Amino acid sequence: MNIKRRLLVSALALGMAGALPGLAAADGLIAIITPSHDNPFFKAEAVGAEAKARELGYETLVMVHDDDANKQSELFDSAIASGAKAIILDNAGADATVSAVQRAKDAGIPSFLIDREITASGVAVSQIVSNNYQGAQLGAEEFVTLMGEEGKYAELLGRESDTNAGIRSSGYHDVIDQYPDMEMVAQQSANWSQTEAYTVMETMLQANPDLKGVISGNDTMAMGAWAALKAAGREDVIVVGFDGSNDVRDSIIEGGIRATVLQPAYRQAQLAVEQADKYLTTGSTGMEEKQLMDCILINGDNASKLETFALAD
Repeated sequence: MNIKRRLLVSALALGMAGALPGLAAADGLIAIITPSHDNPFFKAEAVGAEAKARELGYETLVMVHDDDANKQSELFDSAIASGAKAIILDNAGADATVSAVQRAKDAGIPSFLIDREITASGVAVSQIVSNNYQGAQLGAEEFVTLMGEEGKYAELLGRESDTNAGIRSSGYHDVIDQYPDMEMVAQQSANWSQTEAYTVMETMLQANPDLKGVISGNDTMAMGAWAALKAAGREDVIVVGFDGSNDVRDSIIEGGIRATVLQPAYRQAQLAVEQADKYLTTGSTGMEEKQLMDCILINGDNASKLETFALAD
């Protein structure tokens, strides 16, 4: 590790991100800002982006906003003060993020968004997101098949401020609602949280002891729901998630959770860095601002090929 990187890492460890403006700017610094790495999806984004940035010769500043828009704003200030050349971002709110991205743009720093869109166009250079609607339809079709096209089910929703939560739910229902014998008896947000999902699932199960299935807005909530179901001795309940995490992969292989939908987090993050590099080099990414990456259904047939949000050939 070179001296500049050691100093930068030390600053981060001390909570002093941004306290060393210009330290790595000579080599080119890319700031990578995501939600908490406690969620393996977001950790995969950060790891993928950092690996690609280093491969392309950039220094990196990796930060976490914990889905707090105010903290995210402070991290943008840190990135600007540190002389970042570009920002890779999985944002903390579709509306709340616009001003921070605009502030960076005004400072001459382009932003490249992954996973979650914002509500404004022309502020970020790229918004590279999974095709959440397409993926949700894949998951819903598998869920309906597993349910035998009938039965009572519950839905775990994501964070209300996250556009993806609404898109996935719409995709689910545009498929499931076509089947009159599929009855949704409970629907509640667990805010993308495994802990919250466990508690919510306990309550849903108590109110609906004849529950047959659960469809979840992400894998983290699916894992929480599955843990609660196992604790209640209800491993007969069909659970389908969304993300393609290793945890859910393992559960599928073991006969637990039945399916998930892979969104390629690692590749998505690397693509954002590649586009940032091209933009910094040529002034253009050569792509439209909003870009969709299709999702892939993961079930017992292909789960063994899944590793860190990527499917082996």
